[in-house]
Amino acid sequence: MLISEILIAILLALAFVHFQLTKRKNTYQTSMLIQHIDSSEEMKKTLAMGLYLRFKKENQDNPPNYSSIYIKEDPLVFELFVADVIQKIRGGSIWVSPPSGDFGVDFEHTTDKGMFLGQVKCYQGDLPFDPIALIHSNMIKKGAVGGYVITTGSFTPAAREYTDGLNIELIDGVKLVELWINGLVNVEEEIKKLIPEFI
Repeated sequence: MLISEILIAILLALAFVHFQLTKRKNTYQTSMLIQHIDSSEEMKKTLAMGLYLRFKKENQDNPPNYSSIYIKEDPLVFELFVADVIQKIRGGSIWVSPPSGDFGVDFEHTTDKGMFLGQVKCYQGDLPFDPIALIHSNMIKKGAVGGYVITTGSFTPAAREYTDGLNIELIDGVKLVELWINGLVNVEEEIKKLIPEFI
């Protein structure tokens, strides 16, 4: 009986050591992957293009036939996706407006600094200044302290110039990917805090 208890104890100890080594290896591999993605501008641009393809509006008359491994979602879900990314990174609470009658405000982000308004565009090219003017107008109407214009593409030089001094953050596809990755890391860190070290 004593020998079987000793063997069980040894097996449990070996299993625990194996678990810890595997956990450490996985943590290392995850951190290496995140560092690589974080340092690779090409990877971020590819992921930004993937977000565009994931959420872009398709021609209903002749929809493309995508692979079953791709994630394809309605463009309206893009607003929820972006709101979730912003909330994970910046905290606070977010209310996503209904798809119609939003007057150019896709979400309201409330933080301890005040309310920020966001407009989201799943866009292939570079956005002009029009969405920025629209969000700025809504900021004034609603008394918001700032705003975001977020796109899968980028912004024209005129749009960037127009934004000067308006307290509106322009987030292009590459920056959105960075925020998305950082948000995932933040969630992983929060989960780690909830799990005791010995598990």
